[in-house]
Amino acid sequence: MLEFLKHPIVLSLEINVNLMALAVVGLISRLWALSYPRAVVFDEVYYGQFLSLYMKRIFFVDDSGPPFGHLLLAFGGYIGGFDGNFLWNRIGAEYNSNVPVWSLRLLPALAGALCVPLAYQILVELRYSHIVALGAALLFLLENALITQSRLMLLESILIFFILLAVLSYLKFYNSQKQRVKYMGLFTYILLLTIAGIHSWQLIGDQTLPNISLLCHLLARGLAFVILPAASYLSFFYVHLALLYRSGPHDQIMSSAFQASLEGGLARITQGQPLEVAYGSQITLRNTMGKPMPCWLHSHKNTYPIRYENGRGSSHQQQVTCYPFKDVNNWWIVKDPGRQQLVVSNPPRPVRHGSIVQLLHGITTRYLNTHDVAAPLSPHSQEVSCYIDYNISMPAQNLWRVEIVNRESDTDVWKTILSEVRLVHVNTSAVLKLSGASLPEWGYRQLEIIGEKVSRGFHQSMLWNVEEHRYGKSQEQKEREVELHSPTQISISQNLSFMAKFTELQWKILSLKNEDTEHKYSSSPLEWITLDTNIAYWFHATSGAQIHLLGNIVTWTSANVATVIYVALFLWHLLRRRRNIRDIPEEVWRQWVSSGGLCVGGWAVNYLPFFLMEKTLFLYHYLPALAFQILLIPIVLQHTNDYLCRSKLSKSMHSAFVVAWFSSVYLTYHTFRPLTYGKPPLTKAQLQDLRWKDSWDILISKR
Repeated sequence: MLEFLKHPIVLSLEINVNLMALAVVGLISRLWALSYPRAVVFDEVYYGQFLSLYMKRIFFVDDSGPPFGHLLLAFGGYIGGFDGNFLWNRIGAEYNSNVPVWSLRLLPALAGALCVPLAYQILVELRYSHIVALGAALLFLLENALITQSRLMLLESILIFFILLAVLSYLKFYNSQKQRVKYMGLFTYILLLTIAGIHSWQLIGDQTLPNISLLCHLLARGLAFVILPAASYLSFFYVHLALLYRSGPHDQIMSSAFQASLEGGLARITQGQPLEVAYGSQITLRNTMGKPMPCWLHSHKNTYPIRYENGRGSSHQQQVTCYPFKDVNNWWIVKDPGRQQLVVSNPPRPVRHGSIVQLLHGITTRYLNTHDVAAPLSPHSQEVSCYIDYNISMPAQNLWRVEIVNRESDTDVWKTILSEVRLVHVNTSAVLKLSGASLPEWGYRQLEIIGEKVSRGFHQSMLWNVEEHRYGKSQEQKEREVELHSPTQISISQNLSFMAKFTELQWKILSLKNEDTEHKYSSSPLEWITLDTNIAYWFHATSGAQIHLLGNIVTWTSANVATVIYVALFLWHLLRRRRNIRDIPEEVWRQWVSSGGLCVGGWAVNYLPFFLMEKTLFLYHYLPALAFQILLIPIVLQHTNDYLCRSKLSKSMHSAFVVAWFSSVYLTYHTFRPLTYGKPPLTKAQLQDLRWKDSWDILISKR
């Protein structure tokens, strides 16, 4: 029974020295003097603001994508003990002692360093020799742009790391199966999904594979490419929303329900409001679209001008607008048209889907009205006003039907914050809508409200929700005005589920569009390929030391040449095979197609979409695409050596060329190293010598 004790227990450990050495030199190249400079460098001013909000648990929205990268930066701040107290207001601002610069930049640097051994592993999994894999890793190691981007509190190195990790994971998964029987990142995900689909299609056609094995293969791919990514994606947002539970400056773009779920801000106002809107309720109505800015249905004593600038006439009745600030003139009273009372009865009579109401403006006691008079700025729509009886044969048309858009049944009650409603005019069937246009000076630049005659679905501009709500108690106007000026009363609270908050936040991220602004260092995708642009990240005012995002031009040029050569050779081999001429073995052809499809495909899906994007673009957007191109360089060199160089002399010349070429890669890296790390400072003459292209903006102090 104890026979196994007669023999020693032996554990064997296999260490890839190449991989370990690459990891070490990668860490050295990215971690050296990581705290330098102790100043805000370029987009650190942008990401730092979100970092501080994380540290203070204040909610924010960033339309750049999922929050995973921000969470990693925040984790770096957490382990460094950062409390969020730093004003990220300008590039070049010196960090105070409160800011743990090293830990804030640590995770991007680690991600950038690990890209070096990842490149090695990917080519090994593609069945290339270790010398070819080593070449790819060294190109990553000596790429100035990748080093610069890794050493700062930026997200591109993290993105590239996870892209390469995803590629390597799938290759290991696929290779292990072969042996035994595995957001910008979105583009690479689509590429891998396509490759997995092709492999799955090949497996389906494999008659030798048992049905149970085929099912396991397909389920494994479904788990890897659908279930796990979806679960991970949701988990990022769950942590993000769990951390950011306090109200902040970004709340205004979210719905009232979302705002009310946050600690402070609107929650302090709306906490405990009556849930069900009743006849006699005093309410404010917020437009759910939030564009061009959040605003509330509003009126004031001023009337529309008798005639507009273009000569058109108006009703000269009281203006109704959408006002982007909280104000006592935003309050309305929900009145039963069949009764005169303006207070909530006991028990309250709730307003339901389909109910007919009048909306009485609380301060001026005029009824919300629309009629067949052209709106001020939207002449094809109806004017909305508060009715004034001028005795000129213009009868009141102030009946509105409440339609709850997100109802569960046709008997649903109109609920505070939760219900999204359309207000449909009974007489004309026009829908109360925010046009988004700003009125002239006579309308105080407030936003125009119109009656939309032709309703096309439930566009957000015609949806409203009750934000603040109280049960009216005062029938007399003077007492009611005092009531309207007082804060709402507390009785119950509103909460949103995680999925409701996730869905709304996801939609905001996808639909939110920042205004495009010209930037000194913005560039077009065509400038990236040839490295005709750079970005000055940081400049020291006294020493002249500076950091630039500037790539190794030898590597970038070689990557372009390798891509062209690959495509040409692929088409050549394909044409020859069509004529039944096999220049290379079948296994080599499959390897050539799969590796090229991965590298060229990875470059294309991470580069070409930028031509369709309407946003300010920078050189760093090209770095994920460049990573795939760099992987292709040693693949093409290996192929040309093995299958194009036939004689011993040609192979020797090819080897000599590779040595000379790689030496030039290293010399270029070393030459631009001061601009990569920011030190040592260079003289004016040295800086001028580094301006290899006229389009490069190398900063030279006039002093």
